[in-house]
Amino acid sequence: MTPRSSPRMPPQIQLRNMPEPLQPVTLTAEQRARAHMIASLLLDYPDGAFHERMPQLAASVAGLPAPIEAAFTAFIEAADAAGPEQLAQDYVVTFDLKRKCCLYLSYYAAGDTRKRGTALVTFLDAYRAAGWEFDADELPDFLPAVLEFSAVSDSPVAEQLLAAHRDGIEVLRAALLAQQSPWARVVEAVCLSLPEIDEAARDRVLALVNEGPPTETVGLSFGAPTFLGNLAPFAPGGAANEEVRV
Repeated sequence: MTPRSSPRMPPQIQLRNMPEPLQPVTLTAEQRARAHMIASLLLDYPDGAFHERMPQLAASVAGLPAPIEAAFTAFIEAADAAGPEQLAQDYVVTFDLKRKCCLYLSYYAAGDTRKRGTALVTFLDAYRAAGWEFDADELPDFLPAVLEFSAVSDSPVAEQLLAAHRDGIEVLRAALLAQQSPWARVVEAVCLSLPEIDEAARDRVLALVNEGPPTETVGLSFGAPTFLGNLAPFAPGGAANEEVRV
């Protein structure tokens, strides 16, 4: 009689840990707007215009709180050292080919599911609640667009929009750190400008870091953020619509 083989044990999965929590810094309204505009521009595709404005951005970080200034400066120095061609290649590999490094915020909550359409409509509603109309080639949840909206709008909608997708921003930071990407420092600067996440949020982020965004709708309970229903009407503020990447 042939002896039965021992049952094969499932392979061990190496779980990733959360990066060290960041202690938010205190910013004035002007500093926060400047930090978000700089981050918006640094997270955009590094084309010719990106490199032309780099010296101006390097000067603009002066006067920001030291941790944010240091994070921006580290990225600018790394981008300069990489050079235009290498930086463009790294951008595509990082943000276009890696699921957990996605710059579209609704992807972290809805993934590649039908629920994402609802999430995108919510972003459009948020812009409109602040008096803006989104008119751009990118989707409305594109992080650089949301950050620019935050920088130029005096409506609290922008702050609430970022807060509603705080988990996704933390997942993005964790993924970029795991890849040792220079863009991790830019997202770090953004996180330093936002409120600290609580333990419940850290648990959600850890699950996303290890499991990734949803890939199917079964059991998914994602819905539109509820903050829109609590907003009072806001008058348009800040710059004219065409001055925003929306």
